[in-house]
Amino acid sequence: MLSKNQIKLITSLQQKKQRIAQQLFFAEGIKVIQELLESNFELVHLFTTQNDFDQVSNEKKVVIDEAELKKITALATPNTCLAVFKIPSEKKITESGLILALDSIRDPGNLGTILRLCDWFGIRQIICSKETVDIYNPKVVQATMGSIARVNVNYIDLKPFISKTNLPVFGTFMDGTNIYKTDLPQEGIIIMGNEANGISPEIEKSIKNRLTIPRFGTLQKTESLNVATATAIVLSEFRRLS
Repeated sequence: MLSKNQIKLITSLQQKKQRIAQQLFFAEGIKVIQELLESNFELVHLFTTQNDFDQVSNEKKVVIDEAELKKITALATPNTCLAVFKIPSEKKITESGLILALDSIRDPGNLGTILRLCDWFGIRQIICSKETVDIYNPKVVQATMGSIARVNVNYIDLKPFISKTNLPVFGTFMDGTNIYKTDLPQEGIIIMGNEANGISPEIEKSIKNRLTIPRFGTLQKTESLNVATATAIVLSEFRRLS
């Protein structure tokens, strides 16, 4: 059975300031929770309507009913389980191989999808501007489908990092070089910009390699691609040439 304090704590974790204060976040759904349990994330409490997850001790597992789950879920249609985990300390940035940099990505669904893409294409390091949506936002966690456990994410001030790196820096623009006709390295930083405004002017100044995904439509009226879609194309092209 859920206590009032548990309900209050879990619902408060939908807010970034409370996640930071408590150093906790929650995940929903069997697949996501199972992935996190099998990783280095530390479980605090598991709430389930099925009495599953046999590997979790009874001290940390609480069997609840569907009505109680509805009080704590962030989903319109609740799953069967919700788990609270500790937010781990940020790991050191791995400055080698391909790194994805995100400049003010605001949509949780986009960030979650981008994490899945990085997991798929073997990108182990993401660096985010401090204006980028929080990785532990419940909608982000849900959208990652467990990939949050396998990709290292750091929030930093992008400008000094980009200006000091020895790696080649690539950015996506409408007026860049055709990505399909460019020799792409296997080390570098790929910057993806904000959904509405693209890469910010201060970051753009540090980018020496401007790439574009060409439009093939007859009318050429589509303004831009969704940032997650563009990320999939860019990462695929970098990996295709590896």
